[in-house]
Amino acid sequence: MELDTLRDANFTLLDDAVEDWSTLVKSLEGLKKDAEDDLRKRANNADWAGVNAKVSKEFIGKTAGEFADAHTQAKSIYKILSDTVGELKGYHRQLVEAIEGGRKKNLTVIGYEGGFTVTTNAPPEARRAMDQDNKGDITALRDEIQGILDKATESDNSARTVLQALADQSEMGFSDAGYADRDSAAEALKQADQLAALARKNPDDLTVKDFDRINAGLKKYTGDDLFAERFATALGPKKTLEFWAGLSDPQRGNWELGRDRLEQFEDLQRNLGTTLANATQSDTAAMADWKRTMIDIGDKPIYGNHGGPMGFQVMSNLMRTGDYDDRFLTDYGTKLMATERKFTGNGEHANTAWHSGPVAPRLNRIGEDSGADALTGYLKGLSNSPDAATDFFNQQFVAKDDPDNPFERDSDDKNDYKGKVSLSNFQYLFEERDWPQETNSKGDDLHTGQNNLALALEAATTGHPAGELPTADTPAHNEGQARLMQNLISSVADDPSRLTKNSYMSDSMGQMAAEYMPDIHRALHPGTEREDQLFPVAGAAAQLNETDTTRFLYSVGRNPEGYAAINLGQHSYTTSLMQYHFQHPDMYLNDPNFSQDENLKKTIEDIARVGGEIEGTIGAGRAYEGEIEGGKKDADYNSVIEEIGTWGGTAVGIGVGLGTAPLVGPGGVVVGGVAGTAADEIIGAITGGAVKDSSGQVIYRNGQDLEGTKDSTYTLIETAAKKAGENVGHPSPMIVSAAATAAEQGFNNAGKNVHDALDGEGIPRQLEKED
Repeated sequence: MELDTLRDANFTLLDDAVEDWSTLVKSLEGLKKDAEDDLRKRANNADWAGVNAKVSKEFIGKTAGEFADAHTQAKSIYKILSDTVGELKGYHRQLVEAIEGGRKKNLTVIGYEGGFTVTTNAPPEARRAMDQDNKGDITALRDEIQGILDKATESDNSARTVLQALADQSEMGFSDAGYADRDSAAEALKQADQLAALARKNPDDLTVKDFDRINAGLKKYTGDDLFAERFATALGPKKTLEFWAGLSDPQRGNWELGRDRLEQFEDLQRNLGTTLANATQSDTAAMADWKRTMIDIGDKPIYGNHGGPMGFQVMSNLMRTGDYDDRFLTDYGTKLMATERKFTGNGEHANTAWHSGPVAPRLNRIGEDSGADALTGYLKGLSNSPDAATDFFNQQFVAKDDPDNPFERDSDDKNDYKGKVSLSNFQYLFEERDWPQETNSKGDDLHTGQNNLALALEAATTGHPAGELPTADTPAHNEGQARLMQNLISSVADDPSRLTKNSYMSDSMGQMAAEYMPDIHRALHPGTEREDQLFPVAGAAAQLNETDTTRFLYSVGRNPEGYAAINLGQHSYTTSLMQYHFQHPDMYLNDPNFSQDENLKKTIEDIARVGGEIEGTIGAGRAYEGEIEGGKKDADYNSVIEEIGTWGGTAVGIGVGLGTAPLVGPGGVVVGGVAGTAADEIIGAITGGAVKDSSGQVIYRNGQDLEGTKDSTYTLIETAAKKAGENVGHPSPMIVSAAATAAEQGFNNAGKNVHDALDGEGIPRQLEKED
């Protein structure tokens, strides 16, 4: 900073800017509160339908989020400007005082472009001699002034750097990066540069102390947007890959790290992955180049002609943690699958695609798989990014007319001609891929890749990260999600072994089914002209076949985790839907030839019958597993129900998007005070204990006894109808009794449907007797 600039500084404009930003922060705080309390909450409580359910509600949610981001960014800018103006005023005061102190000693300070000089206040002819006499005072004043100018320059440059970084974070809209002061933001950037410099070192030269500093720094700055972007871009794509691969390679790196820090490798992988994920959310030009380059080098050995793992193998393992940018994940996945086709003959030899030699680096430290298969880590990344997952699975893997397409299937031709078919990424990965085989330290087979596939499908079909429940802000299912769910159910129905031989995927499948309860109810209640009124769906509905749905539910029901999720989802949805129709008795049937209670009775019967059929279908799957493996398997089912009791009241979020407030949620209908009432009580009865509910009634008896499960089912559905009526002030013993009978009828229907859908094979003995 120039001397005259600071000495003659007029802070009026800066003071006005700080005041304006202060006013803006207060205004945005009010707008943020209004957007959250009015816009978002009202949108979540509204009865959306059609396009509004898919577009307006989501748009309002994002708009409210933008107000929050705008407030955060404005507050950060205000703090940075306020800190900087305060410091510059202080340096201005110090400079003026220093110059005045020099004047009292007969010294003059003269500024010029690029510097300043200190001299004695004397005529030119005597100045040289007097300067020599005053050399000590001149030098002291010069150093004092230079120190003030250096600090002022650092303050000014630091503010400019941080403000520029904040502005660059988001190309459109606002950044949610928040800082309490300028120094904390500047320190984050400084630490990012220093840690990136350490990570760029040759792995042979990386010490234990360096390792600890990098790991601690990445952990400390988790969630810091400016740090993440600066660290990633300063390290660079190639060095990012070389850093992680070098640490993991037994042929490279400092051997002391493997000896002294092996147990911390998992933490470093998590921290590094989360930091990179955060960085990809940035819109800076440097980060755009980072993402583009990372994809470009994905199909190449990271050490070039010297070999090493491919870029995709390394980077995919760093995707196991964090929420990566959707566009980056989509572009990355497109190139990744092109590489898969290239090295596998369009998928014909996938088990050799990502070969891991005996001395290859163990690229994954999260779990027991080696990380050699690039799809495994990538799919875990997709499980945290629903939109990217939906897009990825619906993309085409191989075209029907590709001359190198190895996949043939039965056509619709009457001659049963087998012909080549196009496959989507979903079909290839779920139905055709020959996954590389790996074992753990005990010699047991690992299925991490397929399990991550199930998690990614869960995110892709539900619209929220795998392992979470839908919230009030979860958008209704869109067409891409519904279509994928439709294809999934059809695929399992076509070959149930795709799931039953990979039962570890069933927990995700059960969660997905729970969140598509309205669609499943429609499939099992065919021929309804007004299904929109009986089983309303917010957003896009999956068009499901009745037989396919039965085969799917039966297959998922053969797994304890899958059974439990569908069980809770069904009871949650059925109970909530009953209460909804009690509140709106003329929504579905309004036949003038019958009384309102008689119309409502028919409505509740239809709901109860389908609920009973779902329970009968998954109950048959449970019974079959009990017959195969005996009482131990049934104990597993009860154990799972006991464990999920920790979900508590949030369990009603399954299937209908409840959990925090009444709303029309993903795929379901809940409006006007339904949440937290009858459904809460029913789910609490289930999760409160696997054996008895609050009234002492048996909920689920031995799974091998379908009669016991049936009794439990219609008892719960009868109770649901009773509580639903009571909670809206319209108790009706007639309707309650009819609901129990209909549920029992639906349960009985399930036995025949399962028998027919599976052609009498792979079913419990009780159903075989019907032949």
